[in-house]
Amino acid sequence: MDTINRTHVAVFLFSGLTDEVTLVPILFVFFLNVYLVTVVGNVGMVTLILKTPKLHPPMYFFLRYLSMVDLLYSSIITPKMLSDLIFTKKTITFTGCTLQFFFFAATAATEAFLLSSMSYDRYAAICHPLHYVSIMTKKKCWCLVVFSFTVGFLQSSAQTGCTFSMEFCGSNHITHFYCDVPPLLRLSCSDTFTCNMVTIFIISLCGIGSLLTILVSYTFIVSSILHIKSSEGRQKAFSTCSAHLMSVSILYGSVFFVYLRSPTSDFGERDKVVSVFYTVITPMLNPLIYSMRNQEVKRVLIKATTKKTLKLVNQKTP
Repeated sequence: MDTINRTHVAVFLFSGLTDEVTLVPILFVFFLNVYLVTVVGNVGMVTLILKTPKLHPPMYFFLRYLSMVDLLYSSIITPKMLSDLIFTKKTITFTGCTLQFFFFAATAATEAFLLSSMSYDRYAAICHPLHYVSIMTKKKCWCLVVFSFTVGFLQSSAQTGCTFSMEFCGSNHITHFYCDVPPLLRLSCSDTFTCNMVTIFIISLCGIGSLLTILVSYTFIVSSILHIKSSEGRQKAFSTCSAHLMSVSILYGSVFFVYLRSPTSDFGERDKVVSVFYTVITPMLNPLIYSMRNQEVKRVLIKATTKKTLKLVNQKTP
C-alpha cells in the first residue's frame, strides 16, 4: 500500500449557511446571541452545581459534565460559523478541518452517552428510590462519565482516521458550514464505501445503543410513575424526566435524520438547517430546559438571583 500522503487538497472552502447576502446580518446577530446564551447558560449551570450542596446528587453530577460537553461542543462549531458569516472567503486548512471534525464527533458521542447515563440515573431514582444511594455510588458515576468520554473519543478517532486518510484531489468546496463526513466523502477521489459503512456502523452502534438504554429506562420509569398514587408525586417525577426527554428528542432526531440515510442521498439546504439544531441550538437549550423544568435547579437559581440582587441593592444604598 502506498504510504505517501496522497492528499492534494491543502485548504477546504465552506459553502456556509446561506448565499443570501440580506440574511447574513440577521443570522450573525441571531447565532451570536445563541452562542452567548450557550456560554453563559452552561458556565452558569456548572458553577451553580459546584457551589450548591443541594445539587450534588448523581443527577446533577451528570448534568455538570453535560454542560461542560455542551460548551465544548458548541465552541468547536459556532465561532468558526460566525466568522464565516462575516468574511467572504470561508476557508479552513486540511489540519483544521481534521481537528474540527475529531473534536466535534468526540463531544457529540460523549453527549449521547451522558444522556443515556442520566436516563439510568432517573431509572434508579424513580424505580428504586430506597436503594438509589447504593445503586448510584460515586464510583459508578465516575465510571459512567469516564466510559462516555472514552467511547466518544475512540469512535471519533476511528471516523477521523477513516475519513481523512482518503485522497482529496478534486474540488475543495464543502457544501456545509463545518467539516462533516457526508459532504467530505462527496469530495474524495477514493472509494468511499468503507468509510460510509464505518460511519453508519458507528452512528448506529453509539446512537441507537445509547438511545435503547434511554428507551428501556423510560419504559420502566413511566410504568413506575403511573403506579404513584399521589398526583403531586407523579407531576414531580414527570417534570424531572420531561427535561431529559426534550434534550434527547432534539439531539437524536436531528442526528439520525442527517447520518442514517443512503450514502447516495444529496446533502442540501435542508440538511444544513437540521445540522444547526444539534450543533448550535441543542447546546443552548440544554441548560435552559434543565433550569426551567427542574424544580430544584429553579429554586436554587431563584434564590441565588434574589441574593445577588439584594446584595447589589444594599451596596448602592447609602
